[in-house]
Amino acid sequence: MEPDQWLAQYGEKIEQAKRNAAQAESQLGGVGGSATSPDGLITVSVNAAGALTDLILRPQLRGEDPERISGAILTAVAQAQRAAAGKVVEIMTEFVGESPALEFVKSKMPNGYSGDDADAVEPEPELQRRDTRPDDDYFTNPPDVMA
Repeated sequence: MEPDQWLAQYGEKIEQAKRNAAQAESQLGGVGGSATSPDGLITVSVNAAGALTDLILRPQLRGEDPERISGAILTAVAQAQRAAAGKVVEIMTEFVGESPALEFVKSKMPNGYSGDDADAVEPEPELQRRDTRPDDDYFTNPPDVMA
């Protein structure tokens, strides 16, 4: 290969890398996540880095225990960060594929990311959890409570 040809190919690779970086930057700039507490009284939003960008506390929280409120806020922030991180992983996968670079990005996400198989499982509604067998069946064959 001629030096001029090699240099031209190398220059094109660098230009393509610059275009990819600019595209990734523009896509990541719009990434964020949000989450709402189960009771709907707290809503948070975060940016791609996981920094809090919005916090909405509903008036019904007045008089509530401050520790419960702060715990619910932290839980919602972690959920929003996981959602934003999941979007970042999707975008980065598109640009770097499954690679050590992607694994590095994933490892720097303190709350993980949505889709990492650690997503919280929604609890079953109480009617589905309740044992509705007749008393005779229940006491003859009780549930295993020491699981």
